[in-house]
Amino acid sequence: MAKLYFKYGVMGSSKSAQALITKFNYEERGMTVWLIKPSIDTRDGANIIRSRIGLQSEAEIITPECSIAERYSRIGKRDVIIADEAQFFTPEQIDELRTLVDEEDLPVLCFGLRTDFLTHFFPGAQRLMELADSLTEIKTVCECGRKATVNARIDGKGNIVTSGGQVMLGGNDSYVAMCHQCWKRKIREQKEASETAQG
Repeated sequence: MAKLYFKYGVMGSSKSAQALITKFNYEERGMTVWLIKPSIDTRDGANIIRSRIGLQSEAEIITPECSIAERYSRIGKRDVIIADEAQFFTPEQIDELRTLVDEEDLPVLCFGLRTDFLTHFFPGAQRLMELADSLTEIKTVCECGRKATVNARIDGKGNIVTSGGQVMLGGNDSYVAMCHQCWKRKIREQKEASETAQG
C-alpha cells in the first residue's frame, strides 16, 4: 500500500543526496521515477537537482500555478514520485500529491526543509507534516555537537540574520545548520555587542 513520505532536515543534512540515491535505487530495479522540484529553486539550474557531494539529475519543474495531478495524468503512469525541496510546493500541491497516493496507489517521497531561518513552518512543509503517512528526520549536527534543528541565515560577515523574507535561496554562504541553543546564544551575543558599540 502506497504512502506519502516526508523526509526533512536542516540545510546541509543530505536531503538532495538522499533523494537522488533513492531515485537511483528505484531505477536500478527497473522502476520508473517522476523526479520533480519547485520552480523557485534555481540555484543549480532551473531543472537540475544537485547535492553538495556532486550527485545530480534533471527534474521536472513545478510552478506554483501548476496542477501536479494534471501534469501526472499527461506524463503517464510512473512507479514513484520523488520531490526535492518540497517545502516550496503550495499546500494545494501537497494535497494533490496526497490524492495521487490514495487514488493511484502511488508512493510519493518528499524531501525538504521543515522550517525557515526563524523556525517557522514553510506552508508546504506544514501541510506535509499534517498529511504524511511517514515522517523521517534526516539528522545532522551543530558545530557544538548537538543535533542541528535551525537553518540559521547568515550575512556576509557571518552574523545571524533575524529579519527578512521567508524565502532566500542560498547554500553554505547564506545558511548554517545550528542547534537551537547555539542559535539563541549567538543572537543574544550579537545584540549585546551591538548595544555595547552604540553605548
